[in-house]
Amino acid sequence: MDNLIINEGFPLLSFLIFFPLAGAVVMLFFSGDSFARYWTLAVTSITALFSIPLVSGFDSSTAKFQFVEAHNWIPRFNISYILGVDGISILLVMLTTLIMPFCVLASWRYIQKRVTPFMICLLIMETSMIGVFVALDFVLFYILWEFMLIPMYLLIAIWGGPRKIYASIKFFLYTLVGSLLLLVAIIALYLENGTFFIPAMMWQNYTITFQVLAFLAFFLAFAIKVPMFPFHTWLPAAHVEAPTAGSVILASILLKMGTYGFLRFCLPITPDATFLLAPYILWLSIAGILYGGFTALAQNDMKKLIAYSSVGHMGFVTLGIFILNPQGLQGAIMQMINHGVTTGALFLCVGMIYERTHSRELAVAAGVGKYMPWYVTFLAFFSLSSFGFPGTNSFIGEFLVLAGTFRDNIPLALAAIPGAVLAAAYMLRLLQRVVWGGTNNPDQSYLVDLNFREIITLAPFLLFVFWIGLKPQPFIDLMNISVVSLLDQLHSWQQQGVAMTLR
Repeated sequence: MDNLIINEGFPLLSFLIFFPLAGAVVMLFFSGDSFARYWTLAVTSITALFSIPLVSGFDSSTAKFQFVEAHNWIPRFNISYILGVDGISILLVMLTTLIMPFCVLASWRYIQKRVTPFMICLLIMETSMIGVFVALDFVLFYILWEFMLIPMYLLIAIWGGPRKIYASIKFFLYTLVGSLLLLVAIIALYLENGTFFIPAMMWQNYTITFQVLAFLAFFLAFAIKVPMFPFHTWLPAAHVEAPTAGSVILASILLKMGTYGFLRFCLPITPDATFLLAPYILWLSIAGILYGGFTALAQNDMKKLIAYSSVGHMGFVTLGIFILNPQGLQGAIMQMINHGVTTGALFLCVGMIYERTHSRELAVAAGVGKYMPWYVTFLAFFSLSSFGFPGTNSFIGEFLVLAGTFRDNIPLALAAIPGAVLAAAYMLRLLQRVVWGGTNNPDQSYLVDLNFREIITLAPFLLFVFWIGLKPQPFIDLMNISVVSLLDQLHSWQQQGVAMTLR
């Protein structure tokens, strides 16, 4: 318990987890589409406002878990209700709470049937996602990790596109397989430690065989969630068939659960296996960067293009994590946030054009810039951010990842460079087709530009594109001590292992 700062005041983390769930319960007793929309917007907005004290009260000078709430839950099995945040998780919690109100706004007109169940699913999703990032007990973590599957399955299966059943079942089965492997690793760690308290499992002297097996179970569970190449095949189908809010949640938050798992569990619980297997994962990341880029370049469906781009962008994240140096790790966390902002915004843009044209094909959207200047302005900035244009948020993350990679492995860094070039190619192609098109554009004169609600939905994303891009230091400061502490312990562990071998 030495690395915990107990919260003696208002249980802020519990409020952030359970307030959306309470909001969902309230909707069971009231009917009406308008009530569901306004109530969900109010609940998600209040949750976002109450998450701000996390940042204002966060002590960035320590790597300890803060705002900790600890209560006995099932003493017989040493299962506790323990919550806390550190510099690695706080930005992900903020990303979750701040994005959810805009998912509601994006669904305001898009969802016309079964509005109340849809909004209930969004609120249950928010509860589970926040809980995953703050849980410090493995049983609590696993319950919340699994809790997320059902509402996400329903979002795709009920409100999705023509192939929604196929996409939802594929998403569910892939994620369930990963979850079962995660459960096996959790049980094995409990048998070794006699507790489910996550910090107590870190930096223990497990045998190398145990570490490798636990690492592989963790890795497969989290690689499916990211998703890393070649475990990515569920992602395009889920993205394409999901409603706009579902795509935003998938891209902005759910994919980050996998990379968060690498940081929280693989590195500190299985450090020897991390050093042993990191080279293979680094080259797998390169494969994902290149595969995602080339596949995105071949797409004519805007949603598929952005979905495959996520495979490439998340490849940069795993590259930064497993290069195991401060620049790479900071860049990976920054890129997790940047991808959530930029790709979430791009899916919102696709949803807005789909509401008008009922198509996601580039050929149908060609030349809309003449009639939708506000729309293409937002799209242009988000597209520039997606391929890491200097001055935008993604540039900061990719620069740090590549700087860290060049520091320790030049061939690996050189292999990643084409991924950045491919990102520019497919995003500029998308932008050119939508803004100008060609000589035979379809008639777009019936289109109307963004309304006030849509501008309000996109504007905060654009704010963060430039805020992070031009002044990233506050975000880096939040994570810096936690990142440095993690890597110091990791490399100290490696040196101890080398010393033991020499003896």
